[in-house]
Amino acid sequence: MSDKKHSPSSTKSKSSFLAKFSAFTDKFAYPLRASHYVELLNPLWAGHALKAKVVKVWDETKDARTLTLKPGFNWRNYRAGQHIRIGVALDGVQYTRTYTISSPPERNDGLFTITVKAIADGRISHHLVRKIKVGSFLAIGLPQGDFYLPDSRPVKPLFITAGSGITPAMSMLESMLAKDRMRDTVHIHYAPHEFDAIFGERLKKIASEHSLYDLNQVFTHEYGEHKQTKGYFHAEQLEKLCPDWRERETYACGPQPLIEAMEKHYTLENMTRYLHIERFSAQLAVIPKEAVGGTVSFSKSGIDALADASTALLRVAEDAGMNPPHGCRMGICHSCSTTLLSGCVRDLRTGKLINDVGSKVQTCVCAAAGDCELDL
Repeated sequence: MSDKKHSPSSTKSKSSFLAKFSAFTDKFAYPLRASHYVELLNPLWAGHALKAKVVKVWDETKDARTLTLKPGFNWRNYRAGQHIRIGVALDGVQYTRTYTISSPPERNDGLFTITVKAIADGRISHHLVRKIKVGSFLAIGLPQGDFYLPDSRPVKPLFITAGSGITPAMSMLESMLAKDRMRDTVHIHYAPHEFDAIFGERLKKIASEHSLYDLNQVFTHEYGEHKQTKGYFHAEQLEKLCPDWRERETYACGPQPLIEAMEKHYTLENMTRYLHIERFSAQLAVIPKEAVGGTVSFSKSGIDALADASTALLRVAEDAGMNPPHGCRMGICHSCSTTLLSGCVRDLRTGKLINDVGSKVQTCVCAAAGDCELDL
C-alpha cells in the first residue's frame, strides 16, 4: 500500500488539464466523445461514465461478500457512512442498486469497498455475492448521503445495526481508527448466529484493543427458532446494554422491523432528534385490502404488462424486459421519475392515489391502481 499523497492543487490542475484536453479531442470524435474510444482501451479512463474495477473479493459470511473496487476518472472521496449507486449489466439489462461504502475514506491506495449481502429474490445482490469476478467492471455513482458523524462537534455514538446494516458503522469505526480518534462508542449489533455476523472478527479485535469501543453482539436465533424474537430490539435490552443511551447520538441501520421498533421507542421517549437512520428500503404504507392493480402500458416501449397493487412499477417494467432509468429504488434520488399519461397509480409510501395526467411518478415507489399509461 503506497503512502504517496497528492496535494489538492496538483490534483485540481491535473483535472483541469484533462478536462480541456478532452474538450479538444471531442471535436474529432463527433457524434460520440473521445472518452467513448478511450473506454475501449480502459473503462477506468472514460470521462463520460464513471466505472470501477473489481480488484479483490472476500467472503465475509456464507451470504455476504466484500468487493474491493478501483474507481476510475472523476471519482471523488467520500465521508464515512455514505453510499453509492452500483450498476450491473445482466442479460443485456442494466440494473442499479445502492450500497454503503464499508471502508474508511482515509485509505491511501485509491481503493474502496462495498459489502453486499445476498437477499431473497435479490437478483443483483446474488450476482455480486455469488458470481462477480476479479477483473469485472461495474458502473458506479458518486458518494451521497448524510448518514455520517459530524465534524463540527464531538459526539458519543451509539451504533445500532443488524445484518448488512453494519456497513456504514464499519466505515465510521475504521475512519476513527485511521485518524486515531476513537470516540466513546457503544455498538449493539444483531445477527442470527455468530457465524452470520458480518465483520464479526474485526469488531471483536477492535473491542479488545480499544477500551472506548463497547461491542455488544446479539444473536437473535440463539434461543431456538420458536423463541427468536427475544433477541430483537426492545427498551429493556437498550437500558441494559447502554444505560446512558439518552446522552448519545444514535446511528441505526438495518431491516425495516428494527428501524420501526427504534422509531417507536425514541418517539415515546421524546428522543427522535438524537436518532439518525439509514434505511434499506422505503417506508411503506398499508395497502387497502380492496386495492387492485391493472394493465400498465409503457408508451415509448410499446409494452403492456399486468401488475398487482403492491409491486413497484419499476419492477413491473424490469420483469417485462425493459431497462428503465432508476437509482436508489427508495424514492430518494428521483432518477426513475416519469410522466403519468393516463390512469391511476398509488404512492406505496403514503397510500396516496395519483391520477392527474402529467403528474410525475416515481416508478420505484409507486404501483398500479387500475389501468395506467406511463411515458416510458
